[in-house]
Amino acid sequence: MKIIILEIRYYELNKKMISLKRNKKGEFLKAKGLRKRQSTIYQPNQEGDFKISRGKFSDFLDCQRCFYIDRVKGVISPSTPGWTLNALTDTLLKKEFDKCRDEKKPHRVLVKNNLNHIIPFQHDDIDKWRDSLHHGLEARYKSTNIILKGGIDDVWFDTNREELIVADYKSQQSNRPVSQSSYFENPYHDSYKTQLDFYAYLLIQMGFKVSSDSYLYICNALNVDEGFNGKMIFDEILIQHQIDVSYIEEKLDKMIDVLNSEEIPANNESCENCAYARKRTELSL
Repeated sequence: MKIIILEIRYYELNKKMISLKRNKKGEFLKAKGLRKRQSTIYQPNQEGDFKISRGKFSDFLDCQRCFYIDRVKGVISPSTPGWTLNALTDTLLKKEFDKCRDEKKPHRVLVKNNLNHIIPFQHDDIDKWRDSLHHGLEARYKSTNIILKGGIDDVWFDTNREELIVADYKSQQSNRPVSQSSYFENPYHDSYKTQLDFYAYLLIQMGFKVSSDSYLYICNALNVDEGFNGKMIFDEILIQHQIDVSYIEEKLDKMIDVLNSEEIPANNESCENCAYARKRTELSL
């Protein structure tokens, strides 16, 4: 069983590649598969604070065994190349929204959707909230040692209701029309709902009044007949999501129980990471 435990996170189901460990100079290093920083490994029933990101909360919802092996056993997932085009889209959109933030006016996509009463939210910590690596939104969960965190793409402000609105940017390419009625029919988009709900929960815990409306700003690259010609053309669509935080605390309570357990939880039967590890181990015996 120990062999199975240590191999579960060695493969990402949607990354059809072999990952080789390198240093910043590009030189090969011995891959050990374990986390170096003890601050990223939870000791069951520890007293010190421990941070759980939005992404790790989503991992827990997907497969408790993979989550436990990552956070408690310290088995690290293979590294993958960054989504540089997506990151650039986010950066450029943030520049546009920051300009509107300074001018206290709605962004063009909001005007296009008759949401002129919504403007980017002005706050001294907005850059920290958007820095998922070093800061992000943060809130202690009840009276526990768990600090919840997550880097948000943007926060908008409903000037009519004086409420904050959670916003997230998504870059994609789909030949199917992107619409409010069909977008969440795709089961792979369910995690986006959780993402928006989690950010809303954090803002509420930080003392803000948060709107039940949230938005995904979808940038969908078009497959144009004229060809590439050195540029990509995007459709821009707003997808609204009704915030639901009613399930968050129940899941967080269960997550903490799992973290404090000495027993490795059962896997999700649909988890391909676990299935891969199981088959790999069987072949190694």
